Amino acid sequence: MPGLGGVCLRPRDLRRGAVLTLLFLASVGAGACSGCWSPREAEEARPLALAGIPVPAPRESGTADREAVARAAAEAVAEGKSGKKAAQEVVSRSGDRWGTVYDQGEYAAFAEDLDGRWTGVGLWTGRRHDGLIEVDRVQPDSPAARAGLRAGDRLLSVDGQSVTGLAVADVVALLRGDAGTPVVLGLSRGGADLTETVHRERLHAEPVTVRRLADGITVIKVASFTRGSGERVREAVRAAPAGAGVMLDLRGNPGGLVTEAVTAASAFLDGGLVATYDVRGSERALYAAPGGDTVRPLVALVDGGTMSAAELVTGALQDRGRAVTVGTRTFGKGAVQMPTELPDGSVAELTVGTYRTPAGRSLDGGGITPDLAAGDGAEERARTVLGGLGVGP
Repeated sequence: MPGLGGVCLRPRDLRRGAVLTLLFLASVGAGACSGCWSPREAEEARPLALAGIPVPAPRESGTADREAVARAAAEAVAEGKSGKKAAQEVVSRSGDRWGTVYDQGEYAAFAEDLDGRWTGVGLWTGRRHDGLIEVDRVQPDSPAARAGLRAGDRLLSVDGQSVTGLAVADVVALLRGDAGTPVVLGLSRGGADLTETVHRERLHAEPVTVRRLADGITVIKVASFTRGSGERVREAVRAAPAGAGVMLDLRGNPGGLVTEAVTAASAFLDGGLVATYDVRGSERALYAAPGGDTVRPLVALVDGGTMSAAELVTGALQDRGRAVTVGTRTFGKGAVQMPTELPDGSVAELTVGTYRTPAGRSLDGGGITPDLAAGDGAEERARTVLGGLGVGP
């Protein structure tokens, strides 16, 4: 799914040292949001042992070997072949389900997304278990929206190239291009195939929106954790009426900068642990800033589209008893990844560990089960919860 204290390094910057990254679900037309720490920030995160936190056994299965990936890329380049393609083949065989390889342009473009601005068509998609690519969301007033595309459409091809079975990041790359250039989308809707030609545009997404309900409850919707979103959540909480409840809506949030997620969590916590993570066995921790609102009634809304950094926030608020969580089980993306620059300048994002909630839960593959199950009526259920906590009429 990229800050206050955190920047995603472009390929040329990777020579400075390892950069710890949480890679989130890519949003088609918007690029992949990535949570990144600079080397200095990674070094400053306190080891768990020093914090007095029990150290769980690291999970190293299903990861790609950096040296094998780099070696395959180097051999391919020496033979005049694609280093990126060779590296991706090694990653695919490794069982690293979150690993992927980007060329320089793709990686630089993804870094641009962390500002909440990108060039694309305005589609968010996910890959189903059968390999089909399905549209999850369409940005209002985007090229895709004006062409009539809708959630639930299946994306079959981009400019004639089949996308079935591709990683979402590779689909993103196909949709990339210069503003004003056309892209032909092959789609399926209700069993009927259709073709739409749209033109790429410079797009912008508002990561945080705030609205006030009639009973004084403040609804803070966080679409993604791009730069500045964490502080905007804090500002929204400070501006909420005294004593009034808050709904923190993280539904459909694919993640973003981990530093922004920690800042957002800090709006409701007075310091303390937000999450732990490991990088090849080295255990570290992330902490909230002091001074957050720990009294205001809070409900966190989640669903199957709540991923990674958004799950990190949810897990922290749930484990520490700060929020009642309402909705459906979250996606379950908790893999820590690290970028490695390859001989041809491409970048391999390889899984090196997992992150965990304050109670030690690994979310990768399992997600978070909300305290109260609710589907389409989640917001009404949340209002009822807040009413039971003394908020509302």
